[in-house]
Amino acid sequence: MRILVHGINFSPELTGIGKYTGEFAEWLAARGHQVRVVTAPPYYPQWRVADGWSRWRHRIERHATPGPGSMTVVRCPLWVPQRPSGLRRVLHLASFVLSSFPAMLAQVAWRPQVVWVVEPALGCAPQALWVARLSGARAWLHVQDFEVDAAFDLGLLRGARRRAAALGIERWLMSRFDRVSAISERMVERLRAKGVAPQRASLFRNWVDLDAITSQPTASQGGVNIWRERLGVGPQQVVALYSGNMGGKQGLEVLADVARRLAARNDIIFVLCGQGPARVSLETTCVGLGNVRFLDLQPLSELDALLNMADIHLLPQRADAADLVMPSKLTGMLASGRPVIAAAHPETALAEAVRGCGVAVEPECAAAMADAIAALADDAPRRAALGAAARQRAEAQLGRDAVLRSVERDMLALCGEAGPREALGDGR
Repeated sequence: MRILVHGINFSPELTGIGKYTGEFAEWLAARGHQVRVVTAPPYYPQWRVADGWSRWRHRIERHATPGPGSMTVVRCPLWVPQRPSGLRRVLHLASFVLSSFPAMLAQVAWRPQVVWVVEPALGCAPQALWVARLSGARAWLHVQDFEVDAAFDLGLLRGARRRAAALGIERWLMSRFDRVSAISERMVERLRAKGVAPQRASLFRNWVDLDAITSQPTASQGGVNIWRERLGVGPQQVVALYSGNMGGKQGLEVLADVARRLAARNDIIFVLCGQGPARVSLETTCVGLGNVRFLDLQPLSELDALLNMADIHLLPQRADAADLVMPSKLTGMLASGRPVIAAAHPETALAEAVRGCGVAVEPECAAAMADAIAALADDAPRRAALGAAARQRAEAQLGRDAVLRSVERDMLALCGEAGPREALGDGR
């Protein structure tokens, strides 16, 4: 198949949507499909364009792939604010929508069979839909975050009339796509509530490479970990790890209070790894806390060892983000075979995702998270049991090839193709 991928985030971004969109495109190309990607230069989560990429000029990259497939990436310039706020985010997204429009329009001559666009940014959806119609292609919208709901619920945008208008536009757009997918069952239910016909709404989970992220023995089980050695963490100490984007919707400010509440416990160490606009304030509030270590975002080659440094994974989240986003970092946490303490109300998708392999606590409540960490720190057998269940869940539901083959089958069926053998043959 000829597949056109459109989205603002793409590899080599290491976290969030860019990581998954990049892996998806690479996997499709490796399967023999012809893939073109219209995206931006890498800028997330640092909120600055990475060295080696231009923020002002378009750039075309041709990636080598095994077999008959191919992948071409068109990078489109955009404005990246140093301090993203509601209005600045809107202007940031608008700059990419405008710069990518001619690049998308140029793909009509290529005649893609599927135009696949990811939200955020929903602003890319109209031009993706238009290109699909001009090309005679099927249009697929994949929702990683409910961007409109999150923007208003998190206070980035305000106003009842403005929200009603935005939700009306979102509903109209979603109803025009041939397929709309989301990353959890609860999010698929929300798609239907937004007017997406049940036969057009589908589940497309985030995945994990189970060979790249392994489950290694913990320190209490005699395991040796290079990151624990680098940070001087003893085998009897319990590491509570947060690793990922440090942005507004994560609710990271609670972690400083949690660490302060457990500062008297020399056996519990907090490791906070990542980058983003919330990091500076988090570092400031953690000044003087000897039980906290900060790390920069690590390359993928270090991710397995980093995740296995943990005895407990921490997944804070703001209460008003419930069921609007499903943190992408959860897949790696589960695959590492460690229990997860997630900030989520009992009825939410995130609480359901960690049930049986972690603990859900009240969001934005430092006392609840501190109590949960202390309880697991004192109970190594329970940590081991929850961690084993986490790995089993990852193996059963989140394996990369199983997830992506299911989506590939859906794409082929949507286009009326007979099956993967045709895709692997002449790359149609």
